[in-house]
Amino acid sequence: MVLRFDPFRDFDRLAEQVFGAASGRQVPLAMPIDLYRSGDHYVLHCDLAGADPDSVDVNVEGGTLTIRAQRSARTDNDVQWLRQERATGTFQRQLTLGEGLDVDRINATYQDGVLTITIPVAERAKPRRIEVGRGSGQGDRVLEGTSASQPGVSS
Repeated sequence: MVLRFDPFRDFDRLAEQVFGAASGRQVPLAMPIDLYRSGDHYVLHCDLAGADPDSVDVNVEGGTLTIRAQRSARTDNDVQWLRQERATGTFQRQLTLGEGLDVDRINATYQDGVLTITIPVAERAKPRRIEVGRGSGQGDRVLEGTSASQPGVSS
């Protein structure tokens, strides 16, 4: 007798025990996302295939971005399910936003099952060039309102 090792069989069995697939309902694990920076804004793409466009909700509260969407179950009474793997229900994902983002100008669009969120970098957080002035040739000067003995000030 030859035994074959199938790691997916054991994984599937474990998943059914943990997530209750035997009960006919699967628990959605996550919404897959891509996040990248492009110039002076961040772009987040979130897969929401099959989600009701009217159910997609994006909000920011206290530095947390929350994405929520609903995928409804099919209500066909005259079908005999052979396999039902697409999870239904409410999906939610939360991301903590760092400092330096302009949360008042976040933009979101939903097209072809993909939610795209654009998060601009705040003006105060953008790199900026600081002009270096030319001295008057009078030697080293101490900045106005400071003294040379203060820490962090060099003359």
